[in-house]
Amino acid sequence: MEQDLPGGARLIVGVDESPASRWALAWAIGAARLHRMALIAVHVSRAPVHPFPEALPVQHAVRLGEEARCAEVVGAAFDDVAGGVPDDLRTAVVARVGDPGYHLVDLAREGDLLVLGRGRRGLLSRIFLPSTSMYCARHARTTVVIVQQPSAPDDPDMSGERHRRFWSRRHP
Repeated sequence: MEQDLPGGARLIVGVDESPASRWALAWAIGAARLHRMALIAVHVSRAPVHPFPEALPVQHAVRLGEEARCAEVVGAAFDDVAGGVPDDLRTAVVARVGDPGYHLVDLAREGDLLVLGRGRRGLLSRIFLPSTSMYCARHARTTVVIVQQPSAPDDPDMSGERHRRFWSRRHP
C-alpha cells in the first residue's frame, strides 16, 4: 500500500511495534506541525519474500498480506500516540517488504528529514539483527534524527548516581 507521496519538504518516520518507534512518531508529529512539513509514516516488514513475487502466485499473496499488515501497524501506532491520524497534517502511509534500512534511505531525498526510534537491545539482537538507525545514519542523503527511547524512572543507569566498577579506587 503506497499512497501518492506529497512534494516539498517531507518528514519521513520509520514505524514498527517497538516503544522507541512510538517515541519517534510522537517527535515526528510535533516536528511536522512546527515546520509545516508533510508526514510520511513508513513500515517495512522483514518477511522473507522472493525478489520477483509476480513469478510465484503464493509469494505475491504473501507480499500483499504483509503490506496490509504494515498499514495496520502504522494505524495502531498513530492510535497509540495521537489518538488517530492527525487532521491538521498532510500524511501518507508507505508499506514495504524487505530491508527497513534500505527502503527508508531509498524514500528519503535531499531536503527531507528522516526520523527513527532507537531502543535498548540485547546482545543477541545486536549480533543477529543489524541496526536500522545506524544503517540510515551512514547511508542517507538527508538529515537523520534518531530518537532515543527514554529509560524507566526506576532504571539504575539513569538515576543520576554513578556506580563504580569493583576494581576502581574509592576516593574519600
